Amino acid sequence: MAVGVLALQGSFNEHIAALRRLGVKGVEIRKPEQLQGVSSLIIPGGESTTMAKLAEFHNLFPALREFVKMGKPVWGTCAGLIFLADKVTGQKAGGQDLIGGLDCTVHRNFFGSQIQSFEADLSVPVLASKEGGPDTFHGVFIRAPAVLEVGPEVEVLADYPVPSDKLMDQAQEENKGSEKKVIVAVRQGNLLGTAFHPELTVDSRWHTYFLKMASEIEGGASNSIVAVEGGDLTFDQQPKNDLPIFQ
Repeated sequence: MAVGVLALQGSFNEHIAALRRLGVKGVEIRKPEQLQGVSSLIIPGGESTTMAKLAEFHNLFPALREFVKMGKPVWGTCAGLIFLADKVTGQKAGGQDLIGGLDCTVHRNFFGSQIQSFEADLSVPVLASKEGGPDTFHGVFIRAPAVLEVGPEVEVLADYPVPSDKLMDQAQEENKGSEKKVIVAVRQGNLLGTAFHPELTVDSRWHTYFLKMASEIEGGASNSIVAVEGGDLTFDQQPKNDLPIFQ
């Protein structure tokens, strides 16, 4: 089966292009019934409040929550991480609906507003050990969230030492006495979350990590992921840059 990409708003085209560069078919998901045709799902970055309103309008939340509860592999990037969290702080007045499943607390706009977006090299030993390549990953953070707390079953895959000029006043209050380091990538069972945007870089390792994770969860079934044009899920391949992405 193909990999679904929630296509309500945000960087869904970039995720589909990243999958295509790996030779994997990505399917845009906008209606609950479309989830029946995919074995895994990526929830992209975007404006989380807008995405939540559109998901509610299309009655997607019950189907998305059931998809997670069934143990299907789901990866949330940026706004997608917010959706998957069990608890979110820093929300707009009235809050927003969540899918849940990740035993963690996420601060919605931990790093500040759009103009405080940034890039940073992250230490990713787990990713490097599984997918090869360097021990760092170039993270693109766009009005990004961060994980403040995790439960005992959550594996931390990357964190970031927070400089003072990246902190919001609210985040400073919540992290007094902490080590000034926040979590930016986690995994819990069938769920993967990243606070940054791997789909905006040429480094495909987070996508191959998720695809292999999905295949393992599906029991290595040969039809769990649909490959197109003879795709090869290896880090060493040279991807075709069919969208503007960060080098």
